[in-house]
Amino acid sequence: FGSPSIPLGVTDDLVLVSFSGNHQWRVAARTRRPTGIQFQFLVHALSAVPGEHPSHVLKVSAAAPIMAEIQTFLLDVKTIASVAALVVAAWALYAFLSDDCEKTVDFTVPAPDPCKPDWKGKVLDEPNIKVAGSTAVQCYAPATGQLLGSVDPVTADDIDRLVAKAAKAQITWSQSTWPQRRRVLKTLLKFVLDNQDTIVRAACLDSGKTRVDALFGEVLVTVEKLKWTIDHGEKALTADRRPTNLLMFYKKNEVRYEPLGVVAACVSWNYPFHNLFGPIISALFTGNATIVKNSEQTAWSSAYYANIARAALSACGHDPDLVHAITCWPDTASYLTSHPGISHLTFIGSRPVAHEVAKGAAKVLTPLCVELGGKDAAIVLDDPADKPEKEGEIQRVASIIMRGVFQSAGQNCIGIERVVAMPQAYDRLVKLLEPRIAKMRLGSDLTDAGVDMGAMISPASFARLEGLVAEAVNQGAKLLAGGHHYEHPAHRTGHYFKPTLLVDVTPSMRIAQEELFAPVCVLMRAESVDEAIKITNSTPYGLGCSVFGPTSNRAAQAQLDRVSREVRTGMVAVNDFAVFYAVQLPFGGVGGSGYGRFAGDEGLRGLCNAKSVCVDRWPGLIKTAIPAKLDYPMQTGAWEMGKGVVEVGYGENGARRIRGLRRMVGL
Repeated sequence: FGSPSIPLGVTDDLVLVSFSGNHQWRVAARTRRPTGIQFQFLVHALSAVPGEHPSHVLKVSAAAPIMAEIQTFLLDVKTIASVAALVVAAWALYAFLSDDCEKTVDFTVPAPDPCKPDWKGKVLDEPNIKVAGSTAVQCYAPATGQLLGSVDPVTADDIDRLVAKAAKAQITWSQSTWPQRRRVLKTLLKFVLDNQDTIVRAACLDSGKTRVDALFGEVLVTVEKLKWTIDHGEKALTADRRPTNLLMFYKKNEVRYEPLGVVAACVSWNYPFHNLFGPIISALFTGNATIVKNSEQTAWSSAYYANIARAALSACGHDPDLVHAITCWPDTASYLTSHPGISHLTFIGSRPVAHEVAKGAAKVLTPLCVELGGKDAAIVLDDPADKPEKEGEIQRVASIIMRGVFQSAGQNCIGIERVVAMPQAYDRLVKLLEPRIAKMRLGSDLTDAGVDMGAMISPASFARLEGLVAEAVNQGAKLLAGGHHYEHPAHRTGHYFKPTLLVDVTPSMRIAQEELFAPVCVLMRAESVDEAIKITNSTPYGLGCSVFGPTSNRAAQAQLDRVSREVRTGMVAVNDFAVFYAVQLPFGGVGGSGYGRFAGDEGLRGLCNAKSVCVDRWPGLIKTAIPAKLDYPMQTGAWEMGKGVVEVGYGENGARRIRGLRRMVGL
């Protein structure tokens, strides 16, 4: 074995002979009895010899008891191997059956005609979602003005019928298993991956964004939510065990997450696919049915996207009435938000509308999660030692800022609305950003070549934006690019606003306080870390924030940590932008940016009744019984006994607990 001094635990020399007879060893024994570990060593040593294997029988010249112990050890090895084989087989069978239960189902949903590459739609002279003499929603492409179709809005009676259908379907769905729910999501995941070109094209047509913006902002985040929910949703919703205390030691406590019923969501237009599918994914996996009120601005694509979810349910053998997407005008939307059949409401939109939604929900005490806009800042710090940042790093930050400002033409609730930079970073950023922003190309990349940014959803905000820019310039800001709407030569009725760079903005200017939701890059100088934090916290909003800065030394790292801690927001990304939108994290803000959270464990649990359940730990042995002194009619000494119970359970030391015990027994 390479070491003649290894103790074997027998009084005689131990001779091992391999089963093949080709090898044998004699080793002097040193102790009286062998151990299992020593025998294991012998077996493993044998396996190292060419042509031998640890399963080979060992022969020894020692006494019979020693041989018996070797045989016992070998029997134990065989037993363990047998049990392990059974476990592996059981796991393989479970995996096979689970995989079969969750196997995806292929299905089709016809793509709308405008999604076909050769489609040529009528260009409207004055595109608008409202048409004189009609209640229908006119749908058109904001980048080109092309007519997409029309959608009939639902009425209050329609909402009643849809809620009733969803409630009926949810009764059965609430009893569905985790594999059944995962199968639906896996089926949706496969469909989205197989049809992402069509899904992206529909989003681009209906919202005006570019394909790259749609790919990342619509498809990528949706498949990530599907994948995370498939992989981690069950764990998030499994009953959560909670600790007990001394007085309740004989009890077990847990929180069970049960479906609420029919939940609703009112979502915004800026991400028509993702904003619609996000609530659907969470509602279905938590065992709920859902009614999603999509924006009138993106009614056309929302109808197609909702059909995908309903078709997936049907393909998997479930009731498609679990999901309904509706389009309606604001006066009818209030009927949905105050409907007694809705058990939870998620709202994504603007602050003024949120006030009306909250009023409606309050009438029937419907729980509400509100995700509003923001005035997110990107803070760029200088090195505490005044060491200039490397050129490559400042260019990286500039590129991230541009993506954060101009993605989806700035119509992003967590988009960068302000860049708050310290002196060194400020001057370098201005030089980097000005030429790049001035050269940005606008258009529809479904038809145009070389497009950087798409259109805005409508021209409704153009006058306000131009007024805010002009006012800021009058107050001392400098306009280095853009600042006005843009008439595209190829798309005369498209809704474009020039990418804008406004520098030397101060907190007192309205443009630094109001949410823009537009392709406007606002630069603000901060002379110190304290001032950067103060500027960031100067608005009513508190959604997200990005903090950029050196990490090369402890002081720089401490500076980043401090800013992350002191900004008043719901989310912070350090040396990055918007990565806090990761689906495993709760999403939401504070202050004027809303309340409640969706996404992550918190988002799923928010759509559930968190039911507290307490049961006996040993039901056959110990159960709660009311002591005679405390039972009705209460006897003399009840007060002292009650005080004793409190002291036994919560006394700060042993002496007090003993005193409490004496009170309990009447001593």
